[in-house]
Amino acid sequence: MQVDPRGPRFNASVTTAVLIAVLVTGSWALLAAQAVVFAIATFLGLRYAPYGLLYAVLIRPRLAPPRELEDAAPPRFAQGVGLVFALVGTVGYAAGITWLGIGATALALAAAFLNAAFGFCLGCEMYLLIRRITAKFRSEREVPA
Repeated sequence: MQVDPRGPRFNASVTTAVLIAVLVTGSWALLAAQAVVFAIATFLGLRYAPYGLLYAVLIRPRLAPPRELEDAAPPRFAQGVGLVFALVGTVGYAAGITWLGIGATALALAAAFLNAAFGFCLGCEMYLLIRRITAKFRSEREVPA
């Protein structure tokens, strides 16, 4: 599946705002809600995620068509990475391990901000690196010794 690359960047902008609110308030419930958003994008796809729906309905119709589309797999993987950090942060806040909640949220915020501000998707880069490494190992096993 292909996606408009501006969509994930919009998602990252909203996520950045939500994660800043989590750090300011210390709300495990807000972070849990963000984890649900990440989970929907990860398991159902970017087009079904709440921020993706907002982008599709409110923003994209006002823009020119994208110059090119990108593969949905890297940003979807990035949402999965965000989900892991949001779950760890939620557990930290809910269990009273505030440093864990703050740390996990701050790391997720850093990644979301990089994408929102600079278009650099850290999770996407992780996805591509993992694909290269696994492809290299597969090709090395196929070479006769």
